Amino acid sequence: MIQTKTLIIGAGLSGLSLAHALENKGRDFHLLEARDRPGGRILTQGTNEAYFDMGPAWFWPGQPRIASLINQFKLRAFGQFSDGELCFEDEGGLVQHGRGYASMQGSYRLEGGLAALTNALSAMLPKGRLTVSNRVTILTRHGNHITAETDTGLNVEADQVVLALPPRIAANIVFAPALDAKVIASMTAIPTWMAGQAKAMAVYDRPFWREAGLSGDAMSRHGPLVEIHDASTMAEDHHALFGFIGVPPQARSDHETLREQIIAQLVRLFGPQAGAVSALHLKDWAFDPLTSTDLDRRPLYNHPSYGLPYALENLWEGRLLFAGTEVAPEFGGYLEGALEAAENALTMLERVRV
Repeated sequence: MIQTKTLIIGAGLSGLSLAHALENKGRDFHLLEARDRPGGRILTQGTNEAYFDMGPAWFWPGQPRIASLINQFKLRAFGQFSDGELCFEDEGGLVQHGRGYASMQGSYRLEGGLAALTNALSAMLPKGRLTVSNRVTILTRHGNHITAETDTGLNVEADQVVLALPPRIAANIVFAPALDAKVIASMTAIPTWMAGQAKAMAVYDRPFWREAGLSGDAMSRHGPLVEIHDASTMAEDHHALFGFIGVPPQARSDHETLREQIIAQLVRLFGPQAGAVSALHLKDWAFDPLTSTDLDRRPLYNHPSYGLPYALENLWEGRLLFAGTEVAPEFGGYLEGALEAAENALTMLERVRV
């Protein structure tokens, strides 16, 4: 049995940020993570000392929290490459090159991938405060305490619990006493950001598209990739194109065929040199059970209106709180939203000191 003041469930960016803030304030906490690593939806793929983000990749000017953390840990940001012509592919597979505004122009990426940030946060936590490979299955309130039970049989007792994970994933936890049906309905109604997405990363020995005057930016209605960008590293010593897969989740389970289709599409868009991939990485978040539910496999046609619903406030007399980007009122769905939600959770923890 681990006993702590505040239990944080989920060691993604929000949970790590909240843990870091509590540590700075000298507060007692413990952080539980279901995966075998911290980071959550931040997943950086390492290839020959190059790092490519298979989850979120960008942040933007006007997002002060992530800028502050990057400065604090002395990490280096760089602008998304966007010089050159864009590619367009119509429904029949006809490709055109032309000028235009690259959709991610003006955004920033992080040297070493975004895992450089989550690794820096986790490295600041005292030994023994983070436990991975433990998925919380049951939360039981008994008087002034809450006990979390994990799938390995670990028990953690806390005064307050912060659910720093998507509300739909949190809804899979068994709560005792049971939460009101309206609360569960509110949790499951919140779409998990990027949960239905899949990404492909094609790694190359050289940036042949740049040499041809192309930005690496492409839009397609022929597929399977619907949106493509240059994913080369900051030092420009490793080069890649990545794309979002637009095929519905139910139709992309055959990865061998999908890989063949992706390479064929890259050849159509960027020329025969695109067929010479040194590595092709796929990550389908829709089938990651720690990110996505069946509801998340439905397509999102616009950015959801996020924030903390009224039904999720003051649960168990303020002992059960939410964090995670989906409950951030201003930057919900973004990395900045994860930090915003952690900041708001910290305020609520301070307000409801138990």
